Amino acid sequence: MTVKLVTMKFQIQKTDVLSRKTPCAVVFALNDELLPSAQQLDAALDHVLSKMLKDKDLKNKPGYIQWLPVNNVACERVLLVHLGTTLDKKATQLEAGNVITAIKSSAATLARYPVKEACLYLDDIFSEKMPELRYHDEAATPQWLAEQLATLFTKATYRYTETLSKPEPKPVLSKLIYVCNDANRSRTLKASLERGAALGVGINFARELGNLPGNICTPSFLADKAKELAANSSKLTFRNLTEKQIESMGMGAFHSVAKGSDQDSRLIVLEYKGSSAAKSRPHVLVGKGITFDTGGISLKPGLNMDEMKFDMCGAASVLGSIKALVEMDAKVHVVGIIAAAENMPSGRASKPGDIVTSLSGQTIEILNTDAEGRLVLCDALTYAERYKPKSVIDIATLTGACIVALGHHASGLYSNHQALADKLLQAGISANDRAWQMPLWDEYQKQLDSNFADMANIGGPAGGSVTAACFLSRFAKKFHWAHLDVAGTASVSGTHKGATGRPVGLLVNYLLNA
Repeated sequence: MTVKLVTMKFQIQKTDVLSRKTPCAVVFALNDELLPSAQQLDAALDHVLSKMLKDKDLKNKPGYIQWLPVNNVACERVLLVHLGTTLDKKATQLEAGNVITAIKSSAATLARYPVKEACLYLDDIFSEKMPELRYHDEAATPQWLAEQLATLFTKATYRYTETLSKPEPKPVLSKLIYVCNDANRSRTLKASLERGAALGVGINFARELGNLPGNICTPSFLADKAKELAANSSKLTFRNLTEKQIESMGMGAFHSVAKGSDQDSRLIVLEYKGSSAAKSRPHVLVGKGITFDTGGISLKPGLNMDEMKFDMCGAASVLGSIKALVEMDAKVHVVGIIAAAENMPSGRASKPGDIVTSLSGQTIEILNTDAEGRLVLCDALTYAERYKPKSVIDIATLTGACIVALGHHASGLYSNHQALADKLLQAGISANDRAWQMPLWDEYQKQLDSNFADMANIGGPAGGSVTAACFLSRFAKKFHWAHLDVAGTASVSGTHKGATGRPVGLLVNYLLNA
């Protein structure tokens, strides 16, 4: 099966809103006023837009929209989008988060309608006398906003259709014109739009892999997708270790999870060497790839167990990040390592109380077979040592405890190197894909004590996300390491159930600036 994604084209043009022919002109309002391009349309349309503002037909909140078919102007439709209100009464500052909300709303609306092309007049917010755009107490640049825009519009075109016999039609929106009449800004925006679009492609790739059911997205399927990526790029090399090789190498922790399933496990290695960075030490991404997690002998409850197909979203984020880097032709050196397996109960499966020897030589008492992610990751972390990495980041839907602590907005971040943690936190802010640093204190390590092995694989009910990270830290002493627990951010439940593609944005932003 080939993963097929809708791609969008982004262009920068200098044009006039009254003369530019387009299926849709997207214009904006702020506070109780129309922005310059909207003002021009308003004058040509008998002031219908300003009347909507005055009559409160368009709520003064970010992301609220009005969709109008129009006559007597070059565009066929107008999408009027509200940016909300300024941060201060003097209207000197505008919160970038409001603009992001407005972009999301615009993208979602255009993706639902039969519009192939739209002209976006968002650059109006950088015109004279407009309030300063602020993001996390810093000035937000036009380049940053253009990158965010391209990512969000690319994400909006994603639809899952693979296993639907009668899927809804995919969005027809394929081209977005970013209107910029400032020559100096225009020269710098092209690269930002291209980078944002490439990131969106990587995020959508991760989403598609996450959304596929466990009977399709198996460990060998993930290996095939990695191999396909490598086949399409001269800068990628692919290696695939089979279950027999994993066992013979001494990855006893990894094998203890995989052996209960009829699906063979895989250790997948995908190395990207950007043009000028090939000889540098790599940054390593390690992804948890449990393609379905029943809990093993420590069986999970049946309710919502279908969502355990998302337990490979860490692996999906590794592949999505590498795909984005390829699309960008990024000048970085990155190794992606994926520990892919199913966690199933059977006569071959590990039992609570079993003791296994990891690739590092440390022994582990398996007190709970549903704490399997750390078992596959610990051997993958030891395997990463051979690359003499600049940094190692593992990504895993590791603990429900992280959801209890942080909910569904921030990924949990742990690290043995504060400078690395700071860079990842900043990358999350820049990519609008935030993380929150959690403690990795020695006091928590004692909870992993075992009477029969070097350590247990769980540390009791208290601080479950912390003790899981403490477990992994014991296999990461030879390099700068960070752990991202994305249990609460990699997917959503309910009506909009599906994979989010996080933390691809954070990871790519970090790698581009590391």
